[in-house]
Amino acid sequence: MKATYLTPAASIAEYVQEILVIEHFRVTTPFVLPIFANGMPTLLFQTAGGQIGNATNNLTLFGQTVFPDTLTITENFTLIAYFFKPYALNTLFGVSARELTDSPIDLNLLPAPVRAGLQEQLLNAATSAEMMALLDKYILSLTTKIKTDVRIIKYAVEKIAGAPSKKNLAEVQQELYMTGRTFQRLFEKNIGIVPTQYRRISQFNAAFRQLNGRRFKSLTDLSFHHGYADQSHFIRTFKEFTALTPGEYLAYTGA
Repeated sequence: MKATYLTPAASIAEYVQEILVIEHFRVTTPFVLPIFANGMPTLLFQTAGGQIGNATNNLTLFGQTVFPDTLTITENFTLIAYFFKPYALNTLFGVSARELTDSPIDLNLLPAPVRAGLQEQLLNAATSAEMMALLDKYILSLTTKIKTDVRIIKYAVEKIAGAPSKKNLAEVQQELYMTGRTFQRLFEKNIGIVPTQYRRISQFNAAFRQLNGRRFKSLTDLSFHHGYADQSHFIRTFKEFTALTPGEYLAYTGA
């Protein structure tokens, strides 16, 4: 199995954070990919149908993931995930970000102008490079139809993700001269979750990336570095978003 993270093309980088490509051509037992909170809506394509909950799709659009889930694939496959900036879901696809929170949907259920025959094109592509070229072209076409101004929500999510503390969250709201209710409605419409939940996910994701990269001396140091009250606080949060403790996750991934 080969997994690679890629930087998006400049033409779509305002809306796409990163791209993950996994190629697995020797699947002998079911491949299970954990799906954890990372603050990023996602467009996920697999050449083989993947099961999430009771649904099996090739092309799935995710909103915010709060509760952990899994994707299971039983055949050889190429998987490509486009991780979007948090504000991109409503902007690009014209769907309610709130409705897709913890409720991924088959892209083929969206109106024809939005899905644009993408799945058939991808399934007919011969290589992962061809698939990404199709996905880049598709997303670029969506950006040309944007009618909303995303500058305010873009500023808010980038500022919060950059320093996901309760103090910074309050400062961002004050800087935007918004009441708490207006600020909450802005997030629910464009991000799919309330600002406090987005802050917690951003905090968790920063810690998760450091832990996943094995760049820490101890869980206590990692916990304090990312603003958790103590190691127990971090472990509780980690289990909330992954259904595993940090130790169980590291054992699961072979650390």
